[in-house]
Amino acid sequence: MSEELKQVADLITANTIFTTKEVLTSDEAAKYLGISKSYLYKLTMRQLIPHYKPLGKMCYFNRQELEAWLQANRVFTSEEIEQKAQAYCLQKKGGKA
Repeated sequence: MSEELKQVADLITANTIFTTKEVLTSDEAAKYLGISKSYLYKLTMRQLIPHYKPLGKMCYFNRQELEAWLQANRVFTSEEIEQKAQAYCLQKKGGKA
């Protein structure tokens, strides 16, 4: 039973960190993003993800910047694409008349 309580306490601590802490370590950022730490390092080495290296070695991540990065390449739904296509066609017809 005490092992289960420890696991619950660890989950609560992790969730609290993710919602209140502004600057995350590499371990925390990888967990927050749901990716492996090695993949996170790959992203930082290729400069594909925003990060900070104040002392030249350790990487730190701003939680809000990570959220913006995650949401940067939104994939439109089929319905949204159809609506954009219809609007484009109507605009073209209106311009030729």
